[in-house]
Amino acid sequence: MKIEILGPCLSVSEIQELTAVNSARFRDEVNAALTGSTMLIEVNLSKTRFMDSSGLGALFALYRATAQRDGVTLRLLSPMPEIQQLLELTQMQQLFEIVRR
Repeated sequence: MKIEILGPCLSVSEIQELTAVNSARFRDEVNAALTGSTMLIEVNLSKTRFMDSSGLGALFALYRATAQRDGVTLRLLSPMPEIQQLLELTQMQQLFEIVRR
């Protein structure tokens, strides 16, 4: 997993899997990287091959954390078809701005 701060944007990428094995680390590292000037969080899911319920829970926790911060946008980038289907089946696509790049 790679986390970069690009001005007001926090970029998270290179996530191979988001599962019970690494979801707590994902959540902790992203929360630690958030600053008062973060206005956009982009989670690039283009390389994420698998996500389980713990991974969904980590994304939901991030959603809740950003919902409490006024003006912060959470965006999921280019989820693979399997991940997109999971988001749709769980209706979580309604919570996130999903962008294809």
